[in-house]
Amino acid sequence: MSVCPPYAPFFGFAGVASAMTLSTVGAAFGTAKAGIGIAGLGAFKPELIMKSLIPVVMAGIIAVYGLVVSVLISGGIKPGDYSLFSGFVHLGAGLACGMTGLAAGYAIGLVGDSCVRAYVREQKVFVGMVLILIFAEVLGLYGLIVALIMNTSAIGGDKCPSQ
Repeated sequence: MSVCPPYAPFFGFAGVASAMTLSTVGAAFGTAKAGIGIAGLGAFKPELIMKSLIPVVMAGIIAVYGLVVSVLISGGIKPGDYSLFSGFVHLGAGLACGMTGLAAGYAIGLVGDSCVRAYVREQKVFVGMVLILIFAEVLGLYGLIVALIMNTSAIGGDKCPSQ
């Protein structure tokens, strides 16, 4: 079996697609779910809308994590000089970032929706909401960190023998 088969870049690009699509789906869900709560809040207390946009902004940051990992992985894919090891590492890095982004976006959406609705009735909930959102956001950050570490290990991975 070859160390650098011609299909090895497929796995790297699958990592690129996984990081970008999964983290974007998480960000979209978080934005939509929190946006529903903000729309409900706006009907009763429009002056609180600006402070309630925090979940939407935090959900959008999740997609940026996927974008960063996708750009870094795609920059490391060199046709003809790309090992199967690097392909699998890049696939794992993309899945790590994408799946944690999906989970973080889901958590941000649910927390954002519930807390924004509670914020209408009791404004003391705001600090608790921000803390819970930070803990939900850090899930995506963990995936970004793991993906960056994995990408670094792929750079020094198996070298293709010169033909």
